Amino acid sequence: MDPRQDRFEIAFFDVETAFPNPPGQRIAILEFGAILVCPKTLEELQPYSTLVRPADPSLISSLPERSNGITPDAVASAPPFADIADTVFDILHGRIWAGHNILEFDCARIREAFAEIGQPAPEPKGTIDSLALLTQRFGRRAGDMKLASLATYFGLGQQTHRSLEDVRMNLEVLKYCATVLFLESGLPDIFTVNRWEMCSAASVSEGSSGYARFMEPDELYCSRLKIRYGISTRFVDQAGRPRLSFVVDASQSLCTVLDACEVVAKKLFEDSRSNSEWNPVVTRQSGFDPTARLRLVFSRFLTTYFSFPARK
Repeated sequence: MDPRQDRFEIAFFDVETAFPNPPGQRIAILEFGAILVCPKTLEELQPYSTLVRPADPSLISSLPERSNGITPDAVASAPPFADIADTVFDILHGRIWAGHNILEFDCARIREAFAEIGQPAPEPKGTIDSLALLTQRFGRRAGDMKLASLATYFGLGQQTHRSLEDVRMNLEVLKYCATVLFLESGLPDIFTVNRWEMCSAASVSEGSSGYARFMEPDELYCSRLKIRYGISTRFVDQAGRPRLSFVVDASQSLCTVLDACEVVAKKLFEDSRSNSEWNPVVTRQSGFDPTARLRLVFSRFLTTYFSFPARK
């Protein structure tokens, strides 16, 4: 039996590099990072990362100081690629390779590094390039679809350009994209982008009371969504300011989505062992249409979804 058939894990990996000056020479690996991931649960099984000392000393002396910690001194004291080649080979060989733009960049750097030391390079059982995959399936919602742009789109923070951290960020991006695509495929009338109808709304300006002036009733309009809102003095935020409350007469399709979200959120709430009381998202009273009270969370993802009307 081919031993590679037992290597079921996905090897997510990333390399940080130094470009030669003048151009035209081989690009040197400065850091290698990888995580073996369970394909069924996407659970991190085994991480590995190391800085790498280039064979060409001039690349170290000309290396600029980086805010991410890859400095000339750190690289100069790192092992050469020949010392870590067996470990890299064991991580990658016979497994599915995954990473962002690895087909165009990282895979070539790995093969070049092994060729430079005269050893056979590892071979993948398959390859998942998240740049190509997400551009095809997710579209260009995040602009240029670089890892930093996708991380910003989903509010995952800044890319550090350190191999292991970038690999973890790549994995989180894939999870977020998969969740959105799953919702869109299961509930296309609600979540499919090209079927949404945008609400027209005026911008918020500062009022004389010190609080932001919110839109007047005729400034907010959605043909399929009835919204009532106002500032409630019964509830205040941590700064003591009254909260803006939205109550929506929810359609059946919107209730379906909110109920599904509530199942997940309530489970997390219960697992956290909070002493607070759980309040249902959708309120149902006999003789009245269901209503949903929306708590505004100022993140790009949630604001996008709550800014469009639900359809029946």
